[in-house]
Amino acid sequence: MHTETAVDLAFEEADFASLLEESLAGSQIERGDIVNGTVLSIDSQGLIVDVGWKQDGIVTRNDIERMGMSTADFQVNAEIDVAVVRLADDEGNLILSAAQARQNVDWIRAEALMNSKELYTAAIVDANKGGLIMGFGHLRAFIPASHVLDLPRGLKEDERIAHLQELIDNEITVRVIEVNRKRRRLVFSQLEAEQENRAARKEALLRELQEGSTRAGVVSGLCDFGAFVDLGGADGLVHISELAWQRVRHPSQVVSVGDKVDVFVLNLDEAGKRIGLSLKRLQPNPWSLVDDMYHIGQLVEGVISRVESFGAFISMEPGIEALLHVSQVSNNSDENPLRHLYEGQKLLMRIISIESDKQRLGLSLTEVTAAELEAWEDRQMELVAQARAEAELEEQAALAENAEAELEHHTALPQDAVADALATEA
Repeated sequence: MHTETAVDLAFEEADFASLLEESLAGSQIERGDIVNGTVLSIDSQGLIVDVGWKQDGIVTRNDIERMGMSTADFQVNAEIDVAVVRLADDEGNLILSAAQARQNVDWIRAEALMNSKELYTAAIVDANKGGLIMGFGHLRAFIPASHVLDLPRGLKEDERIAHLQELIDNEITVRVIEVNRKRRRLVFSQLEAEQENRAARKEALLRELQEGSTRAGVVSGLCDFGAFVDLGGADGLVHISELAWQRVRHPSQVVSVGDKVDVFVLNLDEAGKRIGLSLKRLQPNPWSLVDDMYHIGQLVEGVISRVESFGAFISMEPGIEALLHVSQVSNNSDENPLRHLYEGQKLLMRIISIESDKQRLGLSLTEVTAAELEAWEDRQMELVAQARAEAELEEQAALAENAEAELEHHTALPQDAVADALATEA
């Protein structure tokens, strides 16, 4: 018969300790874990739950009430999903949460939305200085102010809070950009959702549009090189050279943000996701009218639109820009012929060349005779005098109308009031 020795007992104790340690190691839990447990007991303070760890955990009554439930809704030996809140409180208790475990479904759904890049739409429930709060099932998600669409820049803190609070109860579409169960962080972005939306709409629009077609849109933005037009959720660009047949210094000379316009679809670049538009292609080309309106030798009026070293560009009707070459400005070779020219200056010139197919029209000052120039200048003075006279007549008529209205006012007053008013004026 085998007799256990002290050495054997020592080995058995060592093996038991090793097995126990291995068992505990295999059942380690961490804060934030979702585990399945069994209800061991129920009292007015909450539940005692066995989660297969070295000690049982506590689900407090407050936690149960957060779910809109009471301890009476649970039974001993029933299975329950719980979240690990604290491994040990001040008294060494394992603290569990049934409410947070219920939120696990929402965490899983949030992770799925983030991985699929699917968008989510819901109402804003609260706001603070940092951003917006949105409900997501049993969770509350955060939208940082930097990810809120159309939030004005440069606002003071109280102005930013006021602006964000105005969005409460509004439904917006967002994209999930961060899911962190351990830190209980769920972050959404309205800005990225809008960018994704616009990208999708632009792809759909590129498939729908055809070069050479006409489309209605709204001017959504201006920049130095052109105007952006919203065609229904996606923007196309009207380059500054396509805004009008005449030269345009800035798009604001032709359109303003919010204007409703019809645009010509000039070109489509599906690879670069660009839509080229034109306004001027829907307007008659003024150069097609040049041969009917003008002839060589004709005297014409024009306004200098800009001055270059080689001459001046002249703006003429209807949207024609002609060239007054430096050699046609003056016959005096002893001075800079351009020194007396400036933008906005009105001139009388003679047409010396027409090439409508190349959109060129040449003008000359030197070809204008002294008599023609004198007669034109006299006419300009007459027009100025006439304009002044008309302005004076309008001013006198306005004064007479005001005096008549004042007289009618006095006449309508009682006799004593009229006497008092006249005495005051005297």
